[in-house]
Amino acid sequence: MKRLIWLIIILAAILRFYRLDVLPALNADEAAIGYNSYSLIKTGNDEHGNLWPVHFQSFNDYKPGLYFYLVLPFVAFFGLNEWAVRIPGAFLGVSTVFVVWLLVKELFPDRKWLPELSAFFLTISPWHIHFSRGGWEVNVATFFITVGVWGFIKGVRDNRWFWLSSLAFVASLYTYHTARIVVPLLILGFLFIFKKALFWDSKDAVFKFLKVGVPKHFFLSVVVGVLFLVPLVRGLLGPAGVSRVAGVGLFADTGPFWLTNQQRGEHEDFQGKFALLLHNKPINYGIAFLENYAGHFWGEFLFLSGDEIQRNKVPEIGQMYLFDLLFLALGLIVIARSPKNWGVVILWIMVAPVAAALTFQSPHALRAENMVVPLTMISAYGGYWLWGKCRPSDRGKLGRLGKLCEILLVVWVLWDFSRYLHQYYFHMAKTYDYSSQYGMKELVQYITHNNSENRRVVVTNRYDQPYILFLFYLKYPPEQFQKEHVLTPRDKFGFSTVEGFGNYTFREIGNWDEIRRDYPGALIAGTEDEIPGGNILSTITFPSGRTVFKIVAN
Repeated sequence: MKRLIWLIIILAAILRFYRLDVLPALNADEAAIGYNSYSLIKTGNDEHGNLWPVHFQSFNDYKPGLYFYLVLPFVAFFGLNEWAVRIPGAFLGVSTVFVVWLLVKELFPDRKWLPELSAFFLTISPWHIHFSRGGWEVNVATFFITVGVWGFIKGVRDNRWFWLSSLAFVASLYTYHTARIVVPLLILGFLFIFKKALFWDSKDAVFKFLKVGVPKHFFLSVVVGVLFLVPLVRGLLGPAGVSRVAGVGLFADTGPFWLTNQQRGEHEDFQGKFALLLHNKPINYGIAFLENYAGHFWGEFLFLSGDEIQRNKVPEIGQMYLFDLLFLALGLIVIARSPKNWGVVILWIMVAPVAAALTFQSPHALRAENMVVPLTMISAYGGYWLWGKCRPSDRGKLGRLGKLCEILLVVWVLWDFSRYLHQYYFHMAKTYDYSSQYGMKELVQYITHNNSENRRVVVTNRYDQPYILFLFYLKYPPEQFQKEHVLTPRDKFGFSTVEGFGNYTFREIGNWDEIRRDYPGALIAGTEDEIPGGNILSTITFPSGRTVFKIVAN
């Protein structure tokens, strides 16, 4: 058994570290993590001059800070590059596989092979691989949530483990926004599931609770955990809390608001009690939440096409495999017949998409990524049950049909897995070449090697936050950037940007004659439709062959 889990861990590491520095291309959020860590090393401040922050201002979206600090020693050791930003996420992605093995062993000690199968299914999970291969804070939060769940289950039997659970849950809250909703709901659910083990074991519940109390380590770990949350709460009471809700929260979507007005307007007495009672914002926003929530369990999202956001998915692949559809159905059926010890997993699945459903972009693979752990466990259980019906010891009258069942299951899993790898490594970058910021590194390298005269450089802002990628690849001195840059007001999504620093300007290239007039002698990099012609020095292409940038000399 131990040899098998280590083979699974090795496979998980290969899938998460192979070509980690080039696929996918570094995006703006990852560059922000790397450059802000670099800025802390050099100056003790983030890019905007904030001293060792809990939330990083970044694009005025105030990112939770723990992953920045995890990246910091890697930037110090490896330098400012893709490896430094992504190694912590990949490593903790592999570690999650191991923790899932421990969790399943703890929940189902009598289910031989189920822990290994659960770990294997998470190892090859498209959902989990995708967000392990990048500087995705959500993947780290999922690791901490999984450790927290495992520690809590262990703590029910030996309450010293509650220290690990408490610290892991607290760490998840410092890592990613969705954990701040998912974790409290999980803990409330666990308190209900394990109420007898934690609070009382007799009918005289109030007396038992007051006299004996909660187990010592549980109580102390909760107190210490709350104390650790004080800096986080203080940060959330400021712009860090407001900006996120204003930018992506469900109420940032005005659709239900206008729908309410439209529905009331269809009544003769649009201000009457009947119209107000049936058509109001709580009802319409509540329906929007339920639609968002249900979308995370929709088959097309899970098994066919995945997230609508191209950066969050692989072409023609769902968040899970096609074989998971069968295994999940079987797993749920078997659990319904014998639900012992499955309450924790079912609770987790029900809670996992709540935070994502509270945003206007839903279903959302990134914000609901922690769903992958309980879903994988149930899928593994369905496969475990089906394999048990096929294996020789239980085959009975099935004879050769049982052997054929085994072969078909193995072939199906391998085919689905192979197809995913093919789509990821050969098609993703070409099909979704706009999803990650391919070409930006090459643009910076070209300018670095061909601008010895230190001319003004004008770059299109057509692609997401180009300034931060320039800072990252140039290794621009943070102390200099902090003095000279200006952060723009927030756009309609709550994000800001920097329109220039040093000799670099980032702006829309709309009126070509105006650009040429305003920036004489400059190097100008724009998209194919923005640059009509002129002295084209170089063309940078996407992996698909389409043009990313044309570079011209004015």
